[in-house]
Amino acid sequence: METNTPLAVIILAAGKGTRMKSNRAKVLHEVFYRPMLHYVLDAAAPLQPDRTIVIVGHQKEAVENILGGYQVTCCEQAEQNGTGHAVLCARPALNGFAGDVMILCGDTPLLLPEHLAAMRDSHRARNSRLTIMTTTLETPTNYGRIISDEDGRVRAVAEEKDATEAQRQIRVINAGIYIADAAFLFDALLRVTTDNSQKEMYLTDIVKIGVDDGLAVETYEHPYPLHVLGVNSKIELAQAHREIRQRRNIGLMAGGVTMHDPDTIAVAPTVGIGSACRLTAQITITGTSSIGDGCLIGPGVHIDNALIGNAVEIGANSVIRNCTIASHHTIEPLTRI
Repeated sequence: METNTPLAVIILAAGKGTRMKSNRAKVLHEVFYRPMLHYVLDAAAPLQPDRTIVIVGHQKEAVENILGGYQVTCCEQAEQNGTGHAVLCARPALNGFAGDVMILCGDTPLLLPEHLAAMRDSHRARNSRLTIMTTTLETPTNYGRIISDEDGRVRAVAEEKDATEAQRQIRVINAGIYIADAAFLFDALLRVTTDNSQKEMYLTDIVKIGVDDGLAVETYEHPYPLHVLGVNSKIELAQAHREIRQRRNIGLMAGGVTMHDPDTIAVAPTVGIGSACRLTAQITITGTSSIGDGCLIGPGVHIDNALIGNAVEIGANSVIRNCTIASHHTIEPLTRI
């Protein structure tokens, strides 16, 4: 397949997320100070898709309101009738599109662009009509299992509620990410039924349809299971928050920032921080804050929407909000500004 084949991205963001125990749409929940949907959009952006479509449904106006900074088309799934039905809702927006369609879930904020690119490249190098992302979990509960033949080729996906006891022992799972030829994708979806325990259109059914049609159906195994974590509960939300905070801190330290106890430090992605700064412990810096070069920030400090000059020393347990601190100033411990 040509490397310049057009690419469209569909992101599923219509669900309520009942296990979150919240009235907010799941993709609106913040992971490390941003709606989790933003991270999925950012992971897809480096692939330079020709079109990006977000499937909205529950609280669709609120979801659309957080998409202002992105070039996307929203398609509504008015009735929640399964993941297959959700993708089918994008069909009108892709009328006449000939190319590959990558399908992502809006609740997977830990995805990285390089793995999506590797999956796309694998799909095209193998002339596949459908590629499904898999990974291997120690505890695969709640995930669809990959059913393979004796040669290791994928034959189908068994959703947990429909799987046999033997199939539930399989640890290779469906990560919920696909790339498919557009013509095959929508033809297959029109053949998907609701003959299952959930009485829904399973997107996973297109795997068996492709296999039964004798088409090339392949898998791409993600090497890091954590990255395909679907955030379905507040516990998983906290896990995702910790992972992204760690990625942020690793990047800052690689750029010259010293952190005495990085596991207790959170510097929001909207914050700018200069080189040669020293951050001790239990520090939170949020909002549109900017920290100059060579600053020393003591333990227990909280900074929000503040502009801090160069070589500023901020004493322990201070709270600095909505203000400007000139260069070379010293803020005494326990100061509130």
